[in-house]
Amino acid sequence: MHPGVLFALMLSAFLGLVLLVVKPLGTYIADVMEGRPNFVLRAGAPIERLVYRLSGVDAGEEMPWARYAIALVLFNVLGAVVVYALQRLQGHLPLNPQQFAAVSPDSSFNTAVSFATNTNWQAYSGETTMGYLVQMAGLAVQNFLSAATGICVAIAMIRGFTRHGAAAIGNFWVDLTRSTLYVLLPLSAVLALVLVSQGVIQNFAPYRQATTVEARTQTLPMGPVASQESIKELGTNGGGFFNANSAHPYENPTPLSNLLEMLAIVAIPFALTYTFGRMVGDTRQGWVLLAAMLILFVPLVVTAYHFEQRGNPLIAARGIDQRAGPAQAGGNMEGKETRFGIAASALFAAATTATSCGAVNSMHDSMTPLGGFVPLFLIELGELAPGGVGTGLYTMLMFAILGVFIAGLMIGRTPEYLGKKIEALEMKLASVFILTTPFLVLAGTAVAVATAAGRAGAANPGAHGFSEILYAFSSAANNNGSAFAGLAANSVFYNVSTGLAMFLGRYWPIVASLAVAGSLAAKKRIPVTDGTMPTHGALFVSLLIGSVLLIGVLTYVPALALGPVVEHFMLAAAK
Repeated sequence: MHPGVLFALMLSAFLGLVLLVVKPLGTYIADVMEGRPNFVLRAGAPIERLVYRLSGVDAGEEMPWARYAIALVLFNVLGAVVVYALQRLQGHLPLNPQQFAAVSPDSSFNTAVSFATNTNWQAYSGETTMGYLVQMAGLAVQNFLSAATGICVAIAMIRGFTRHGAAAIGNFWVDLTRSTLYVLLPLSAVLALVLVSQGVIQNFAPYRQATTVEARTQTLPMGPVASQESIKELGTNGGGFFNANSAHPYENPTPLSNLLEMLAIVAIPFALTYTFGRMVGDTRQGWVLLAAMLILFVPLVVTAYHFEQRGNPLIAARGIDQRAGPAQAGGNMEGKETRFGIAASALFAAATTATSCGAVNSMHDSMTPLGGFVPLFLIELGELAPGGVGTGLYTMLMFAILGVFIAGLMIGRTPEYLGKKIEALEMKLASVFILTTPFLVLAGTAVAVATAAGRAGAANPGAHGFSEILYAFSSAANNNGSAFAGLAANSVFYNVSTGLAMFLGRYWPIVASLAVAGSLAAKKRIPVTDGTMPTHGALFVSLLIGSVLLIGVLTYVPALALGPVVEHFMLAAAK
């Protein structure tokens, strides 16, 4: 069967499974976060009440947006401090069978910020740096809490549309507890058991020595991998237990585990669109957001596959395989696992960068110029197709606000969305939200390419080296965490600069989102009239996609032209 046909079947099956999950999971999340009585809430109620009692939380007290934002940011900063301390004290902690020493201050800072912000950028090699306690009590815990934080912001944003004349948008501590206890913990526990059945390891054993067929000794790393792998994907975190991440056979051993991990990455972000529709009382609104996400996602997946399957034109041109014609026979397999192949690697690359996950089952640095363009572009779009856990939904809602504002200007009416007027304050906050990450990406890249410390990290000269640096700051500021692996980022310059980009890229947009939620919740609902623009049809989908592409393309085109685009033309010219 032709490889393209197999890819089409695989992509169709994957999307079919995603669509099967959206409604039941989205309904469940809505019921849990709204406190609607069900079996799960009744079963978990004693644990939930105990958490509130031990924490001194009044579950019935709601917070205005500013207090909600302060609680969220301070809680996350405290989490980063704990992760930093665990790394610095690692040499004195138990569950460290390899006796790893303390992590350096700059690397500890970068990693602490990275995992607290749901970025999971890793400038270190996990199996030679982190002991088991740090992996579990530090990194895996933040995998849960950072993902739960994203869900909290998304739910608070939805409440901004559902409430009228309200001064509060919910209780952060209640939202955090419920999203962790009822959504992330049970799903990750089930997935971890399934991954163990596929061969993902889960133990506390010291590293083992094995003799290879060449009579040489090889060290086999061990550890509690499956429990971290499950929340790494479900929470769109992406930080691997091993340096090779999901390309490592102990993290992702089989084609089935690969499929399950890809589904886990996108399941909650896509399902939250239905949660949105259900909570605002019109599920059509959720389906519109889902349609926009898929229309952005699918063509880019196909683009990545196309250029990876064509491979390197220089190989055929130089006579290495004359049967290949204008393309490389078998496609570009460099940096890919044979157990996955090009199709599954391209889909994984798109899924992990369309969300804020950053897990990889192949090396993005080894992709063709335009194949590598796809994950880079998906990150720079704002990771909203479908985006990270929570972050994708509230990012898309910000673009929806921008879209109705543009439409209002075109027809000469005050813009409104779901019965709420979109006024100057919302547009100022949306502008801050949308422009924050491009500023961090482009400013960080400019500083890196203009300084010796920044250029020293790039392994390749010219356009590809620029792409490595651009990808690093795009990944950091958008809280993705994947990388073009040719960049040596474990230096003081990159640890500090990307750490700052991760922090500002996470919390500045979050505060802007919560401020919008607070402003909308305080407004009264406007009745629908004949002049109200419908936001549940194909016209609004087109408007929404246009707004996303307008901002994404115009902001990043010059930088992309200097990186993967010019590299593609250089490769073609070399042929």
